[in-house]
Amino acid sequence: MINRKQALNFLNQQIKNKNIISHMLATEAMMGELAKKLHGNEEEWAMAGLLHDGDYSDSVPKERHGLEVIKILREKGFEVPENVAHTISSHNWRNNGVEPVSPMDWSLFCGDSLTGLIVACALVRPDKKLSSVAVKSVLKKFKQKSFAGGTRREDIALCEEKLGISLPDFIEIVLKSMQNISSELGL
Repeated sequence: MINRKQALNFLNQQIKNKNIISHMLATEAMMGELAKKLHGNEEEWAMAGLLHDGDYSDSVPKERHGLEVIKILREKGFEVPENVAHTISSHNWRNNGVEPVSPMDWSLFCGDSLTGLIVACALVRPDKKLSSVAVKSVLKKFKQKSFAGGTRREDIALCEEKLGISLPDFIEIVLKSMQNISSELGL
């Protein structure tokens, strides 16, 4: 399987927007923590999180997002296991038709948008630091539809049905995973 150093080199060549790279680092951390909680393969889960937006650009139609990155990686000779490829593809299933089925798939699908909401919560804090964000404040902002309007709240809320993790616990896992790499995220 592609290793982290290779994946980061690929992403830095592929993605020019550093905010997207930060989002993928946050998602990598989130997926690693969820793998521990749900007894998954931590390396595979984290890699799916790290690479999931590796094809994010205006030149990739939304129907191909999540599929194109796998194609590009494999054309470059990188090994991407089928389960990791499926997870990456299924994070955009409403546009590309690849439905999430496994806990790894659902973890990425449910958590993808939550990382952005947590960043938005940090950015409205006076110090703009993840360390100042609490689960309670994320839950409060979650209920405010006008805050971080692009957040797919209905996708995040599926954590209860699809993963058996309550929304407050899911937020806590994702928040702590991001706080653990706050210096890497610049927050």
